[in-house]
Amino acid sequence: MNILTYLIPISLVLGGAGLAFFVFTIRSNQYDDPEGDARRILSGEYDDHPKP
Repeated sequence: MNILTYLIPISLVLGGAGLAFFVFTIRSNQYDDPEGDARRILSGEYDDHPKP
């Protein structure tokens, strides 16, 4: 039972860190264009040679 005194705080800290990272990604607008990548994958235009 003594192991629970270590595991519960560790799990709370890791969960809080994950939540903080998720909030950071939301606030930095990393999920603005989820449809754009899907449409680029399905398009017939390939960008083998980047534009100068």
